[in-house]
This record gives sequence, structure tokens and C-alpha cells, in this order.
Amino acid sequence: MTSLLVVLSLGVTLAIVLVLVGYLIAIIVTLWSAGTTLNKLAGGLVAIRDNTKPLPEDIPTINGALTELLTRLLDVNGNLAAIVGVAQGKR
Repeated sequence: MTSLLVVLSLGVTLAIVLVLVGYLIAIIVTLWSAGTTLNKLAGGLVAIRDNTKPLPEDIPTINGALTELLTRLLDVNGNLAAIVGVAQGKR
């Protein structure tokens, strides 16, 4: 009887240890995957920082070009409004 209890105790202990090992391995794999993902994210953020570094110098040029484009588009809009007015017989 005692040997049966010892064998059952060892079996239950072994099962518990195997389950714990399985969970720990799953946790290790998950943490490793998270670390890899964070490394990729950090690399992407560094690339974004490096690619956007010259923007403060280029903003005035871009702003000037967009202002010129707006002026010309407003002129075109005025011309189109005049054409629509003529086509509708309002002018």
C-alpha cells in the first residue's frame, strides 16, 4: 500500500512539474516574441526620427510653395465661377 501511495505521489508531482514547465516555456516564448517586436518597433522609431530630422528646415519652402499654389487655385476658381455664370446666363 505504501509503495502505491509513493508511486501515485511521484506521478502527481511529475504531472505538476511538467505542467509548470510547459507554462514557463510558453511564457519564455511570449516574452522573447515581445522583445523581438519591441526591437523592430524601436528600429522603426529611429528611422522615423532620422527621416523627419530635415523637415524643420524644409517647412518654410513647402509653406511658400503651398501659398503660391493656393493663390493660383483661387484664381482658377474665380475663372471657373465666371464661366459658370456666363453659361447660366447670369452675366
